Amino acid sequence: MSEDSRLRDFLKPEKSERTLIEIFGFPSDQGVVINGGRPGASRAPNLIFEQLQKLTPHAHWFDKHSLLLSRTSGLKIVECADTVEENQKVLGTSVANSLTSTSVPIIIGGGHETSFGHFLGYAEANMPVHILNIDAHTDVRPLKEGRAHSGSPFKQALEHPLGLCKSYNVFGLNPASVSLEHLKYAASQGTAHFENEISLKSILDWFDEHRKENVMVTMDMDAVRHAEAPGVSAPNASGISKALWLELAFEFGKQRSVTSFDLCEVNPDYDRDGQTIKLAALTLWNFLLGVALREG
Repeated sequence: MSEDSRLRDFLKPEKSERTLIEIFGFPSDQGVVINGGRPGASRAPNLIFEQLQKLTPHAHWFDKHSLLLSRTSGLKIVECADTVEENQKVLGTSVANSLTSTSVPIIIGGGHETSFGHFLGYAEANMPVHILNIDAHTDVRPLKEGRAHSGSPFKQALEHPLGLCKSYNVFGLNPASVSLEHLKYAASQGTAHFENEISLKSILDWFDEHRKENVMVTMDMDAVRHAEAPGVSAPNASGISKALWLELAFEFGKQRSVTSFDLCEVNPDYDRDGQTIKLAALTLWNFLLGVALREG
């Protein structure tokens, strides 16, 4: 083993019977364009994974971290060539296969249309799930001319005919970016909290009520303030700190009820010196470390 080992030295190219984590890339930003946003997020998965591989396992928890990494396969890119809906179905099948093999799928988006494809994995696997979203926006808009987009994934999940989305819970909302009706709808389906209300305690309190249930976590990078995450589809002039963001990613990994995870809306076209790409990679690193330290 190298005296300066990196994640690339441990990650496996293919899934095996020992695989605990599967990493997928969903390079879609069609939904962002349909929603009137700026494209570019489709370039994020490969760049984030490339940066992730350069990081080192945690020195204090090297044995546990490196062991999990040796049981992690990635990156598998979901080919996005057709409509958003067709691409989401393909992602859903990949997620379902991972869930039914008891692996924890990690999905790197892409726009937030990624999350409905993510949810479709639960639908295909017939697994009820609670959705926990860290986001500046509720993303519960209706379809646009019958088309799915980056602002509609959680309304689609909640209204899916199988009824497997048991609640929708969003933390980190920017009060200047959320309409009253969208806030009411989101709150009626679970919980909805503004960015000044989010804390590690508020998240852990929520998990205390859902410890024996499946939880799908999604983190939208635009929840982080623009100064610390400039490369996003929709920049946030206020937002939460990157310190809290990374702490949340670590805690999500530690929670045994978290059965899948996605990271969305990183837009390399607007990044500064790879700042947001590096933060995204560190987000995944923290989540993986948390999984490695799960108890029980």
